[in-house]
Amino acid sequence: MSVELKVPVLPESVADATVGTWHKKPGDTVRRDENLVDLETDKVVLEVPSPCDGTLTDIRQESGAVVTNDEILATIEEGAVAEEPAQTPAETPAQTPAEAPAAEAAAVAGGMDELSPAVRRLVEENQLDPTRISGTGRDGRLTKEDVLNHMKGKAPAPAPRKAAPPQPAATPGERSEERVPMSRLRQRVAERMVDANNSAAMLTSFNEVNLQAVMDLRKTYKEAFAQRHGVKLGFMSFFVKACADALRKYPVVNASIDGGDIVYHGFQDIGIAVSTERGLMVPILRDAGQMSFAEVEQAIAGYAEQARDGSIRLEDLQGGTFTITNGGVFGSLVSTPILNMPQSAILGMHAIKERPVAENGEVVIRPMMYLALTYDHRLIDGKDAVLFLVAVKEALEDPARMVLGI
Repeated sequence: MSVELKVPVLPESVADATVGTWHKKPGDTVRRDENLVDLETDKVVLEVPSPCDGTLTDIRQESGAVVTNDEILATIEEGAVAEEPAQTPAETPAQTPAEAPAAEAAAVAGGMDELSPAVRRLVEENQLDPTRISGTGRDGRLTKEDVLNHMKGKAPAPAPRKAAPPQPAATPGERSEERVPMSRLRQRVAERMVDANNSAAMLTSFNEVNLQAVMDLRKTYKEAFAQRHGVKLGFMSFFVKACADALRKYPVVNASIDGGDIVYHGFQDIGIAVSTERGLMVPILRDAGQMSFAEVEQAIAGYAEQARDGSIRLEDLQGGTFTITNGGVFGSLVSTPILNMPQSAILGMHAIKERPVAENGEVVIRPMMYLALTYDHRLIDGKDAVLFLVAVKEALEDPARMVLGI
């Protein structure tokens, strides 16, 4: 019986999707729930699994096609698929003493069923054995970075299907160009950046913060924190908590403009900008002001991994009343971030640098960071923006304030 593979119901805010990579070709056998094709939307990549076991007979929509709800992508001739013979103990290659511990550690997350869709696809396309790769994710799970790092240390893997023919190496003095289509995500990011510049009256205020107290606190409790909560105590949780407290004190910074109205939000949904191979994503920490430091760190770690391996949900990227972006991880010393509309403010973090500062009449060396607050001057006056930034600075320089709620 012939079964149609259709575009799944797209989220309400997504009008259409672009067909991305096909992982099977006509004539290939497929298994139920096996990912056959990726669909790119404005924010996330959706995987379309096979509805049954069988053989892929034809592909109706090639890569690059724009599709909408319920369109037919391909057809599958339903039928039983032969099971692959299991490897007998006699066929299993013996492990060397050096290999055994690594294999046992990787086995925690080595099963194909335990891998995320993006990691599983990367493993299958490059014919890798996941039990030979050490995982650094939560509970020892494999991440996309683990697989890529493993591949870098080995001979090049066989080229995936439909790979472009190898190009001759550029000779000295040769001037080459390459034209590639923008991804849906990159197009959407570009549109939002232009919209922000055209519709908001953006202004940026700066301050600097002494992070000595935060660094001392992390040094003292980082091991106990990791053992208790299973996640590292990073800098971002301090910034999230400091911003949530400041947003409560200065609610206009947490507000937004809707036509001729000002919408004041009674909650702090803080977005954390995450850089991925596909572009910038901003997962949202809902009710960040009510979260503990551990909950913030766990949520950020989970969202970052999902954003990078392509498994993050669309609803996790929608909404938000305020955004934090950290250019410091790439070495940025100072910048002017662009608003994430319709939000009215965004905080930019930057690199921590040891600099001489004056304390009690003496010059001392302290770990300093420049902070940048870009805000919509149509709604937020300079006074409120500066007071907000000062409140963030004071909370970070005396983190006991956040613990004691003062």
